[in-house]
Amino acid sequence: MHMLQATNILFLRQKTLIITMDEFDYIIIGAGSAGCVLTNRLIKSGKYKVLLLEAGGKDNYPWIHIPVGYYKTMHNPKTDWCFKTEPDETMENVSIPYPRGKTLGGSSSINGLLYIRGQEQDYDLWRQLGNKGWSWREVLPYFIKAEDQERGKSEYHGQGGPLSVSDQRIKLDILEVFQNAASEVGIPKVDDFNKGDNFGCGYFQVTERNGLRCSAAVGYLNPVKNDKNLKIETKCHVQKINFENNKAVSVIYFKDDKQITVKANKEILLSAGSIGSPQILQTSGVGDVDKLKSLGIEVTKDLKGVGKNLQDHLMFRPVFKVKNIKTLNKKINSVFGKLLIGLEYVLLRRGPMTMGASQLCGFAKSDESRETPNLQFHIQPISTDKLGGANLHDFHAFTPTVANIRPTSRGEINIISSDSRDNPKIKMNYLSTDEDRKVAADGIKLIRKIVMETQEFKKYEPEEYRPGAHIQEGEEIVKACSHYAQTIFHPVGTCKMGDDHEAVVSDQLKVHGIENLRVIDASIMPNITSGNTNAPTIMIAEKGADMILNS
Repeated sequence: MHMLQATNILFLRQKTLIITMDEFDYIIIGAGSAGCVLTNRLIKSGKYKVLLLEAGGKDNYPWIHIPVGYYKTMHNPKTDWCFKTEPDETMENVSIPYPRGKTLGGSSSINGLLYIRGQEQDYDLWRQLGNKGWSWREVLPYFIKAEDQERGKSEYHGQGGPLSVSDQRIKLDILEVFQNAASEVGIPKVDDFNKGDNFGCGYFQVTERNGLRCSAAVGYLNPVKNDKNLKIETKCHVQKINFENNKAVSVIYFKDDKQITVKANKEILLSAGSIGSPQILQTSGVGDVDKLKSLGIEVTKDLKGVGKNLQDHLMFRPVFKVKNIKTLNKKINSVFGKLLIGLEYVLLRRGPMTMGASQLCGFAKSDESRETPNLQFHIQPISTDKLGGANLHDFHAFTPTVANIRPTSRGEINIISSDSRDNPKIKMNYLSTDEDRKVAADGIKLIRKIVMETQEFKKYEPEEYRPGAHIQEGEEIVKACSHYAQTIFHPVGTCKMGDDHEAVVSDQLKVHGIENLRVIDASIMPNITSGNTNAPTIMIAEKGADMILNS
């Protein structure tokens, strides 16, 4: 409960000052979505001294807080780690930019603000795999607890929680047309994707409050950041966790030219995300023994699943030209149009500057053999040849992206050295299974059916700009679309929850074979959820905080 004030300088080595300093009850590694939730709940209990360590900086870059600012924060080294995947031989050797938040709030500060929980069956599968307490009915209270729902409290939604969830503040004719066309092919209109059954087409809700982003830092960290029991360190890179007799006891991190060791009296909570958490475990000697030894790392625990089981949602990005209807391309390309957009935001907090990464959402089945939807659409009223939204086309067009939300392909994260400041290798293997390749092609075919074969779209004379109507065969579609594919930034699974040979944590989120160490973030998902992953990550942290406080 107490904090040692003494600071002992031990020695200088290689121009780095080695310091041993304070003790805390809990050390939280990573101030992303999960880390902010944990910090809030532990501090609000009034019982503990907490240290929160974040490798990125403060969230004071103005574009973080303007919803459409993800165009300015992704791929920006101020706010994004700017990872890249390894060339992927399963998709034409393409290497994809891989944004991860480099700031308080983590990726919730740079993401597309889309609030989707997934399907009831996702969580029931986690429970069926042996993870007690993780069924839909058992996790739903944590979604509700986190939420401040603009529409009010209900059986499925909460009000007064830290995370603001709002309707979007923009409506465009092209989105209404797509929704009507989807209904024409049997995908019904819906107004709530978050009741456990998300089949249908409707508008995303977003994590905004009064037209501003509500990141995990805004919702969870800001209310407690000045508490006397909390210390927040930014721009400090965790090198490793130290162990004594398989018990996590302290953390070493780099801060400027100093190497600092801090001790945890209770637990160390690893919340560095699906890239950072396995990386830190590996540099700390927890992982596949052969891989660790090859890098000269002393092995603490042989856990072969660390870094494996990597899953993500890969989106294909077709583009369709339209006539007799406007998209946002020309408005955004125009100086006068940009001025109008800016004024609408400043005066009314509405319009394109409040947009999430997509406005309209759809969930559908790639074929009728599926029990529940395995495809997700993100409908964007813009189009571009360059990922990241720059250089919009000078014609009216839109981008109905499609993703396989239940992929069977698996990748992995592996460190390249014992220094955690060296980026790990991110090997995705996105389309390594025949099933995933078929689902990807079937997704494009379904989009074509909605846009090119419905009466609703007929009057707008749609034309397929990309990949091109001449590309019809499944493998040709996959190969062509691979060059314009993009992650939806949903890496999960690299510290898998379970009790099989690749599991890293228990259903209490404790690292197998290690005392006083939990992993609490998206990396613990055994299987990826069927949709955007930020809301499930916040739920995981809410549930993890409850476990800690009740242990």
